[in-house]
Amino acid sequence: MKVDEGKAEARLAWLALALTPKMGPTRCGRAIERLGAAERLFSASLTELEGTGIPASAAQFVFDGRARAGALEELKRTQEAGAAIITPEDESYPQRLLEIYDPPAVLWTRGDVGLLNRAGIAVVGTRHPTPYGAGMAEMLSRDLARRGLVILSGMARGVDTSAHKGALDVQGKTVAVWGTGIDVIYPKENKALAERIVAQGGAIVTEYPLGTFPAPQNFPVRNRILSGMSVGVLVVEAAEYSGTRITARCALEQSRDVYAVPGNATNKNAWGPNTLIKQGAKLTATWEDVWEDLPSQVRCALEDEMEAQVGGKESSGAGSASLFTDAAAALPPMGEHERLVMKHLRQDEALQLDELMELLEADLGSGEIFTALFELELAGRVKQMPGKNYVRSF
Repeated sequence: MKVDEGKAEARLAWLALALTPKMGPTRCGRAIERLGAAERLFSASLTELEGTGIPASAAQFVFDGRARAGALEELKRTQEAGAAIITPEDESYPQRLLEIYDPPAVLWTRGDVGLLNRAGIAVVGTRHPTPYGAGMAEMLSRDLARRGLVILSGMARGVDTSAHKGALDVQGKTVAVWGTGIDVIYPKENKALAERIVAQGGAIVTEYPLGTFPAPQNFPVRNRILSGMSVGVLVVEAAEYSGTRITARCALEQSRDVYAVPGNATNKNAWGPNTLIKQGAKLTATWEDVWEDLPSQVRCALEDEMEAQVGGKESSGAGSASLFTDAAAALPPMGEHERLVMKHLRQDEALQLDELMELLEADLGSGEIFTALFELELAGRVKQMPGKNYVRSF
């Protein structure tokens, strides 16, 4: 019981410091280190608190008891919101985050926190992707999630949303890292996506207290968590001046691998990934490009998990590569009408419904085309864009 009480007090101390004015993540970590134990925060004298190097006003805020009172109130509200907090002293805290310069003092979470220490790839990109960009983000996320990698992204419009959906569509695991409070969904149209992430065993994470609104300055700061939690960052589409560039730079500073999907040189959103490739990022067109570049211990662990999931049937012969082939072939077979429709669709260019019907006029009636498109969408092979435009998902 005393051990549990000690952990609870330590967690409360981290939270109190995180909520104290003028205390950023680095100052919080340094203060706890100099105190020797987090739980000593509330019993330390004013002189001891100032001796940790924190500003005098912050020391007074803690010494007066205001920090503890605020932490207790925040903890109560967090629990009422169905969320939880974790600190660097908790086992569920992402260990990779502890490797970066300024790991968050507190993380507010919803969902399965066990995912935070699994190998994951951060998929990032523009909020205004082309059909090609959205399709590549969804396809690569789907294929990587199918093989056990956690897909991390920021749940923003565009590439982030496509990445989360790709993972969820194959019952994979995904983690959304927010730049708002755990109770403030942004953008609002992604409310259903947020609920789906948690319902399907994923997680939502933020370093911001409850009620934090989507201030523009929060998101560049948030990006270091995305890259820090991952084993690598995959950039799909990004303009010259964008938050995605910040994430890629954080990844390089944190010694994370950077992958980039090449784009059309005439498209402004191709500037980011194409430049990263010129600077040494791994050119990525399929999941294999990421897979073969993973640290060997990560790849072996994921392969072992896949073998265990299928009952260890692959004891000899084709090996684990055939498991990936089997997983990729899990979709139902296509009928003749669906094959005819698929023949005219592309990943990198949308086709308007009227144009598609003209191309298939000699082979299929309009009703047969509608039925085929419906089946293809249901199977996840085709995606409908605004204006009745269609693209292949993969």
